[in-house]
Amino acid sequence: MVIVFVLVALLALGVLGTASWYLWRRLFRDTTARPGPVRRAGAALIAGGWVLAVGAIVAERAGAPFWLQQVLAWPGFLWLALSLYLLLAVVAGEVVRPLVRRASGRRACASADVPRAQPVSAGSVPLPGPLPEPEPESESGGEPETGSADPSRRLFVSRVVAGAAAAAAVGTVGYGTYGVLRGPSVKRVTVPLAKLPRAAHGYRIAVVSDIHLGPILGRSFTQKVVDTINSTQPDIVAVVGDLVDGSVRNLAPAAAPLTRLQAPSYFVTGNHEYFSGAEQWVEEVRRLGLHPLENARTELPWFDLAGVNDIAGESTGQGPDFGKALGDRDTARACVLLAHQPVQIHDAVKHGVDLQLSGHTHGGQLWPGNLIAAAANPTVAGLERYGHTQLYVSRGAGAWGPPTRVGAPSDITVIELASTRA
Repeated sequence: MVIVFVLVALLALGVLGTASWYLWRRLFRDTTARPGPVRRAGAALIAGGWVLAVGAIVAERAGAPFWLQQVLAWPGFLWLALSLYLLLAVVAGEVVRPLVRRASGRRACASADVPRAQPVSAGSVPLPGPLPEPEPESESGGEPETGSADPSRRLFVSRVVAGAAAAAAVGTVGYGTYGVLRGPSVKRVTVPLAKLPRAAHGYRIAVVSDIHLGPILGRSFTQKVVDTINSTQPDIVAVVGDLVDGSVRNLAPAAAPLTRLQAPSYFVTGNHEYFSGAEQWVEEVRRLGLHPLENARTELPWFDLAGVNDIAGESTGQGPDFGKALGDRDTARACVLLAHQPVQIHDAVKHGVDLQLSGHTHGGQLWPGNLIAAAANPTVAGLERYGHTQLYVSRGAGAWGPPTRVGAPSDITVIELASTRA
């Protein structure tokens, strides 16, 4: 087991080192005429970014002093997002580079073909002479057959491509970060349930997951989430895990605005609660007025609402227990299940659940992360049916790691239950 871990770690370091060298080469070495302070500054920037990123992750998981987590989190986690999109943009630049080279080559040839006036002394007439023969061109890009492009043109092309790649990456991360910090939008989804009575037609459940309070997203963000939920006037609120990334001691003030939720609110754990002291957080959310559903069920007037612990709780003997939550219920009643991870849908189907509400995936958070999320989850985002059970997966309200989303905007979903008998 140790050998496997070492091999994986070495592979990861190799990939990271190669990618970092490639970024340095394209962004700094190829854009400068000779070694100097710019190249050294570029190497320090890339190496320092990774030091901060690793430090931010280690500090969070190791429970370092909260002030240190906050100091490292912003630059470290933003570097993770920025390096990803720098790499993607630079790779895309390899496709653009030959086009820019050819365009600049044509301009250079065009300016070289313009005849220049020759100075003529008074009373003299210039004698005609043979024109110099043009240098032979290669078939690719109009460069001499010697194979070496004009250094000034090569430098120009590298600077154009690197500048465009940097601008695209910074713009993408900046806009994605702004999208997270301004707060989640509201998404509305209608879900028909065959067992739902007519009297419950239009019943609204506000689903919020993956808020991820921590060293970056704090009390003001929680207040935005609460205000957004209250503005939808739901009948109940479902907080579907990954509320926090940190201890109650550090984050209790950040979670405090949850007391202002105006509708009855229910909570189930996510995997990040088990990195942060799940038992303490269950008690804290109960103190804030939410109702934890720890492998438990409550009978609401029109349907059963059940909740199961996250799979991560299995390591401490607090994993999901579907039998305890659903085993003795009246199967003639509709049942809505809160379960953090979409993969729990298979157990939900076995237990005759009508609708499972989940989060966990963040919708991929950073494109193309949705492709990775799709490989690990049955549903990445949205509503899908599995047999007689429907699964809705929220993209989440916050973000883990980089406070940035690209291609997966944050949301709070209002599920409106519809009776097929209506």
